[in-house]
Amino acid sequence: IHLATENEQYLSELSDQAGCFKETQVVEFIFLLSEKWHLDQSARYRAVELLERFMIKQVEHICKSSRENVGSHEQGQGSSWSSLKDQIYDTFVLRLVSCIQLASKLSLHYNIVNSDTALKFLQSLKYSYTKQELLESELAVLKTLRFQINMSTPLAYVELLLEVLGHNGCLLPAKPLHQMCMQLLDFSYLTRDTIYDTLLKIAIENSTPSKLQVAKFLTVKEDFMLLAVGIISTSVFILNPGHWKQHLNCITGITSQSILEFSYAVLKRIIGSTTP
Repeated sequence: IHLATENEQYLSELSDQAGCFKETQVVEFIFLLSEKWHLDQSARYRAVELLERFMIKQVEHICKSSRENVGSHEQGQGSSWSSLKDQIYDTFVLRLVSCIQLASKLSLHYNIVNSDTALKFLQSLKYSYTKQELLESELAVLKTLRFQINMSTPLAYVELLLEVLGHNGCLLPAKPLHQMCMQLLDFSYLTRDTIYDTLLKIAIENSTPSKLQVAKFLTVKEDFMLLAVGIISTSVFILNPGHWKQHLNCITGITSQSILEFSYAVLKRIIGSTTP
């Protein structure tokens, strides 16, 4: 109930730019770096969400500052906006590393990414940041997010729903089901746009959605509960097609049709086929 309430709250306050910083290359960068630093899976998902929410707030702040500057410095508008964009671009990798550092500290894992490790990596990419700048970057992320960085990730939804299914007598062994869910959750993050593009076309029964339909679909793309249910349903289907209906609709209130459509979109991306 707590996770469902948190999810609804997040969706009700969703930015129009949500998802902009979850592009495949960004997610892949975070996942690979998390593997390099031996972080657990919860840290990688949290790092993606931290970076996404931080960057959106930073861009919104910069846009607001730019608009305010237009009134007082009309002639310098172009150069001002250009310098602000350069500022975002130049510090993006630093912010990404800071988000992974913060996520590592929240994962209750023995392997925390310290400043020396982060600096060594940045220096290998020819960045010349100091330890002070690295600390200031972490603080910038914390302040921008008002220190509210312990948000739930889709992994928490998946694992909680698996616990509920186990309590209700799920017929599949827990360990292989959990492992399959983890693989599919990674896969869904890395192929996010394709999966949700398929899902949108199924929902509207049209291969060319309008801008309004795409905008309205944003809450579906950011719905962690739907993602978790879809991942579990697809995992069950892969492991044992005869038991894919696991009462997830009764537990979460998400319709069987929505669960079926999500699973189809994921399986279609895995197989790479246009046939049902």
